[in-house]
Amino acid sequence: MKRIAILTSGGDAPGMNAAIRAVVRYGIFAGMEVMGIERGYAGLLEGKFLEMNMRSVSDIIQRGGTILRTARCLEMKTKEGQKRAVEQLKEHGIEGVIVIGGDGSFMGAKAISELGFPSIGIPGTIDNDLAYTDYTLGFDTACNTILDAINKIRDTMSSHDRVSIIEVMGRNCGDLALYAGLGGGAEVIIVPEHKIDIVRVCERLEASKQRGKHSGIVVLAEGAGKADDLAEKITARTGLSIRSTVLGHLQRGGSPSMKDRFLGTSMGVYAVQLLEKGIGNRVVGIRNNKLYDEDIVTACSMKKKFDLDLYNMASVVAR
Repeated sequence: MKRIAILTSGGDAPGMNAAIRAVVRYGIFAGMEVMGIERGYAGLLEGKFLEMNMRSVSDIIQRGGTILRTARCLEMKTKEGQKRAVEQLKEHGIEGVIVIGGDGSFMGAKAISELGFPSIGIPGTIDNDLAYTDYTLGFDTACNTILDAINKIRDTMSSHDRVSIIEVMGRNCGDLALYAGLGGGAEVIIVPEHKIDIVRVCERLEASKQRGKHSGIVVLAEGAGKADDLAEKITARTGLSIRSTVLGHLQRGGSPSMKDRFLGTSMGVYAVQLLEKGIGNRVVGIRNNKLYDEDIVTACSMKKKFDLDLYNMASVVAR
């Protein structure tokens, strides 16, 4: 292939810029022209193409977010929008496209693939909710951001003998809550994949207080409820002093961790190498610490499995 394009779609994630940088620089090394598409699929449908060069991706590996910017695009879910996307790619002489994003972004790449246009997906989402890969770009950085918040909030909760409920992102996937909660020593972790009733939560917190702990941390995945609602219920049952914190978009920003910079760079190069060989309609992932590629249709149909063993271990060590 002589000319390829790259876009970022959906929610931004730390490590996306590392992947963009790798795609551009390896693509140029391989003798390709690399075009950037601004604002994801919305920009694709509007023809927002720009030529990328070595300089345009300088000094971005350490930056969070995405220099190409991103946007939601409902039109891309329609057959008309998908056909228009392929037309735009062909009109600009693009022979293959790399899409960085989550499950919604991959559905767009899948649609393009099914219309006969070679596409490669790179998993970029802090939620870690794609089943085919062990980790997604941005997940590690987001976990460390949450961990830092837990550490700071625990300091003030300890000073005031209070319990804090920290609501984290993840949509319907509890991985952010599980991994960050485990790393932060949370007394209770609540995820959508494993329902836990309010009585049990109260029992855990009261038992912790009886053992001499006068403060505590509850990490709540957004898909399992709202922090303010849970705080009211716990206070009504136990009389404990509860505070709630919703971390929100704080979790998406920040300089990517070493792991996300490594993943972004490695996955970006791998994606270009696939297109270089004329291979499309794949997604790049990491499994058992090794990069690999999977059929995009198969990857999009996989169901995420929650690590119940890890969840149970976190519950035991938090006592």
